[in-house]
Amino acid sequence: MSDRNARWGDLLSRALAGDGVAYATFLTETSEVIRRVVRARSPGGAEDIEDIVQEVLLAIHTKRHTWRRGEPVSPWLWAITRYKTTDAFRRRKWRATLPIEDFAEILPEDGAGDITAPRDLERLLGGIDARSARIVRAVGLDGESAGDVGARLGMSEGAVRVAYHRAMTRLKQLAEMDGTE
Repeated sequence: MSDRNARWGDLLSRALAGDGVAYATFLTETSEVIRRVVRARSPGGAEDIEDIVQEVLLAIHTKRHTWRRGEPVSPWLWAITRYKTTDAFRRRKWRATLPIEDFAEILPEDGAGDITAPRDLERLLGGIDARSARIVRAVGLDGESAGDVGARLGMSEGAVRVAYHRAMTRLKQLAEMDGTE
């Protein structure tokens, strides 16, 4: 784990235990990095960038309980940043490309990761209907487009997107009930 990851992990752990000073330090340090990431990806001006940074920080605040102690903070932080930035770009009808090299430090190494994850995923997928499970596998795991999946299953692209969203919501509910989230 990098020094920055260890520091942020310590700050966030202390913040989750109620240390306000640690939380303020965590947000201050991470906001600078988030701001640089958003600025590098954004075609917008300073106001747009700051709006997006604030959206990311608000999401971090509301989702801080989802970070797992002992896990690196950066992948969790970058996921929130990526999703919130992408959402903001969509609302503004911007397109962004994110070079994979920018995420090399946070991508898992070959062979790394939770070896129980595939088993947990299969168990969760077994808890939803077969068509929804096929859609999740095709779109979410195999990276197929909703249009391609829809053509194969005799559904419109929009119907596939709706079914995928509903299936993901159901999987989240199952994972929360199971404690695998």
